[in-house]
Amino acid sequence: MGQSSRVLLVEGPDDKHVVGHLLDRVPSTASFDILDKGGIDKLLEAIEPEIQAPGRVAVGIVADADDHPGRRWQAVSDRLRKAGIEAPDVLPPDGAIMGGTPRVGVWLMPHNCSPGELEDFVQKMVPPDDLVWPLAQKYLQDVPAEAREFPANKRSRAELHAWLATRKTPGRMGSAIGRGDLKTDGPLCAGFLAWIESLFG
Repeated sequence: MGQSSRVLLVEGPDDKHVVGHLLDRVPSTASFDILDKGGIDKLLEAIEPEIQAPGRVAVGIVADADDHPGRRWQAVSDRLRKAGIEAPDVLPPDGAIMGGTPRVGVWLMPHNCSPGELEDFVQKMVPPDDLVWPLAQKYLQDVPAEAREFPANKRSRAELHAWLATRKTPGRMGSAIGRGDLKTDGPLCAGFLAWIESLFG
């Protein structure tokens, strides 16, 4: 369990990498530790003990909405209520921040009320005039159905990683943010960073 007074709980290393590089690129007063919980089940299990840890001032939770944002919010809010946090019935579109001690915030990737995951969020950071992006999308579209090993709901993940493979230094999403290949000034990214600032700033 993290000993910092301010912690952000995330599902895995990619989430940690992306958020860390975002904060390196965009000026912020937010200060917190990012704790990779090793998957959604372990993240959900960690919510109550992390909120109740001595000295906590703020706890953020970032998880993928996947196919059912309402169902994921229900799973998270159930744990919040067990920890004594009054959570709204519906997650606000700009993320939730619940006052008190500690202050608690929730953001479901990509945009709280939308189905999807971290890759859908990062996909919105591809520059709109990028020449390779439509080619990456076409490449995935042209793969015969019988040869596709990714499920239909993971198409955006496949497209993003096809695009990342064309970078000068192919690598992880966070590294592409750090190099400036992905842009941090779009509305979705700005909304997430505003949520971070409100929670931890």
